[in-house]
Order: sequence, then C-alpha cells, then structure tokens
Amino acid sequence: MNQESSTHTTHSKEKLVLRVKRIEGQVKAIEKAILNDTDCHHVLQHLAACRGAINGLMSELIEGQVLFHVLGSKPKPEQIEAAEQLVDIVNAYLK
Repeated sequence: MNQESSTHTTHSKEKLVLRVKRIEGQVKAIEKAILNDTDCHHVLQHLAACRGAINGLMSELIEGQVLFHVLGSKPKPEQIEAAEQLVDIVNAYLK
C-alpha cells in the first residue's frame, strides 16, 4: 500500500494506535475475567465495552475512507452530502 492510499490513517496514526491499545487492554481484561472465573455478567460487560470500542474504531476508519478516498480531492456538494449521510448511517448501525 502506498502512502497516498492510507493518508487518513497516516495523519491520525498516533490516535488510532492509542485506540487499538485501549482495545487490547479491554481484551486482556476479558481474558483475565474468564481465567478468574468472574461472574458472567461482568464478562459480558467487558465484551460489550470492547465491541463498542472496536465499532468506534471501525466507524472512524470508514469515515476516513469515504471522505479521503471515495470523495477524492474535489467533491461536488451533493457528493459531500451523500457521503455524510452514508457515514451517519454507518455510525448508527455500529452503535
């Protein structure tokens, strides 16, 4: 993959890596909870939080993909509006 094809991830790399590290911590907490025979309710809460974090990361990456790669550098106003509507729908779906 060349530099241009990942522009939005390159510009926000540190922020994205921090999100991934938080997700990693959540996954480790799930593993620890299971190993410690933690109540299922608490394990499920950890899973729900982890899923939410992954969905948030997915949403951010999809938005960047649409805005930087699908629209291109000179989108028309109706394209911008359609892209924003698509991003809103994806965000609603991932919540």
